[in-house]
Amino acid sequence: MSDHDTATDLDEIRAKLLDGALNHAAFDGWTEQTLRHAARDAGVSDLDVYRAFPGGAADLLQYSLDSADRAMVSAMLDLDLENMRIRDKIASGVRIRLEQAAPHKEAVRRALNHLGLPHRAPLAMKSLYRTVDLMWRTIGDTSTDYNFYTKRALLAGVYSSTLLYWLNDRSEDHEATWAFLDRRIGNVMQIEKTKAQLKKSGAHLPDPFRILDRVAKRSRRPFRI
Repeated sequence: MSDHDTATDLDEIRAKLLDGALNHAAFDGWTEQTLRHAARDAGVSDLDVYRAFPGGAADLLQYSLDSADRAMVSAMLDLDLENMRIRDKIASGVRIRLEQAAPHKEAVRRALNHLGLPHRAPLAMKSLYRTVDLMWRTIGDTSTDYNFYTKRALLAGVYSSTLLYWLNDRSEDHEATWAFLDRRIGNVMQIEKTKAQLKKSGAHLPDPFRILDRVAKRSRRPFRI
């Protein structure tokens, strides 16, 4: 078997395990028990589970986050981005991400609980940065230096707050969430307008985003759909 065939085989096994895990994670969290149940449901052997996720449930969760990023980017690329306003592009990215996760809202909630533990903070920050960075890159952002990090920090705030609102939203088709998202993006656009005015006047803005800089340097790696 070639390396390519082996990689394809592992991707198929990972996808099967994730598909099964999403149903169990809603009840058992992102745990080894969930991984065992997923393997049983998919008929995957213990050896193949280890080959697919040598780090166990932690690797499974990371794969879930990466898969969600890939699906988000793929759907965003299907939009008519060239003819959309910046705010609409960003709103669409956030909405796509949440709509794709909607069938497994409880599994997402358990993932956030998992990532909220202090010792998992690096993974939580890295995953959040990667998601918002991909949103900006997908819509063609070419900013650099300070502007690069401010955009990602502001979007991280929008996405995080909207995600938390969405988790508790029981309105029809999550309409309350989309209204909340629109308001949050409106706030960000006002901040960007104020920032531009300060820059024009020669005022200097403080740099509150050094942590994102560190995370970005650790997170940069090729991304494939």
